[in-house]
Amino acid sequence: MKRVALAAAVCISMQFHTVSAQAGSVLAVVDLRSQTMTVSEDGAFKYRWRVSTARRGYVTPIGSYTAKWLSKDHRSKKYDDAPMPYAVFFNGGYAVHGTYEVRRLGRPASHGCVRLDTRNAATFFAMASDVGLHNTRIVISD
Repeated sequence: MKRVALAAAVCISMQFHTVSAQAGSVLAVVDLRSQTMTVSEDGAFKYRWRVSTARRGYVTPIGSYTAKWLSKDHRSKKYDDAPMPYAVFFNGGYAVHGTYEVRRLGRPASHGCVRLDTRNAATFFAMASDVGLHNTRIVISD
């Protein structure tokens, strides 16, 4: 009887350990008004970065999205092969990605994507890679 109880206890503890190991999550909240992105991991604040979102005539889609796919060295097929390093795509062709035009960060300047300093994009890309796309959420609000 003691063996059965011990075996049951081991099985239960292993299930909880597996669940906690897979529970990692990343949340990026983009505020269009302040042109910032706040990043949390497992509910704990990690970063707040300046971004550039859609300029006049374009739109950054508002909503809550799960990351769909990653592309480390992406180039835009729609906008003259423009570099989109460390792209985390969340809605069709929309992505959070790096930019080399860092002087424009903090104000609208893109065709709709969320641009950030390439070093910060690399950090966010790595975080999304580590926890998995289904555990990476991007929320955009105005």
